[in-house]
Amino acid sequence: MILSDFDLINYIRSGRLVVEPFSEDIVRENGLDLRIDGEVCMLNDSSAVLNPYAVATDLSSFYRCFKAEEMIFEPRRIYLAATMEYVKVPPELMAFVELRSTFARMGLSIPPTIIDGGFEGQITIEIHTSTFPIKIRKGTRFLHVVFSKVSTPIQRPYSGKYQGQRGVKLPQLPVT
Repeated sequence: MILSDFDLINYIRSGRLVVEPFSEDIVRENGLDLRIDGEVCMLNDSSAVLNPYAVATDLSSFYRCFKAEEMIFEPRRIYLAATMEYVKVPPELMAFVELRSTFARMGLSIPPTIIDGGFEGQITIEIHTSTFPIKIRKGTRFLHVVFSKVSTPIQRPYSGKYQGQRGVKLPQLPVT
């Protein structure tokens, strides 16, 4: 069952679903519009091999990170960005993350992304860019997150290596 605006407001007011900072204008008919923060990491072009199984992999040659109030997303690139909002999802919910349609119509895209029940942190999202540069300001409603109630509460809520993340979180290596 997908939660409506009424359900979301009640979950947030009860403290079961935490969204900080919260503003009522992010509540939509069937989800929340989360805002983009000002930290972005662009994946670099590189001929080096990124070994996800190595314990001491230096990721600095693979990513260029920066903070800005306005970000220019270069054409045909991949970026990681974070939401301004820190969310805490209760074990009876999960969420689907989508790009707001305005940005999809500009040629941006994101891969399918899910927020697991029990997850808490800022959401790091992968963004694929169009064939032309696009400017986006920090604080812009960028993602649409649709929350769904699972049939029974999750018995093993998310407790992985991205739990509690703040800002853009690069891959946590090694992959196991």
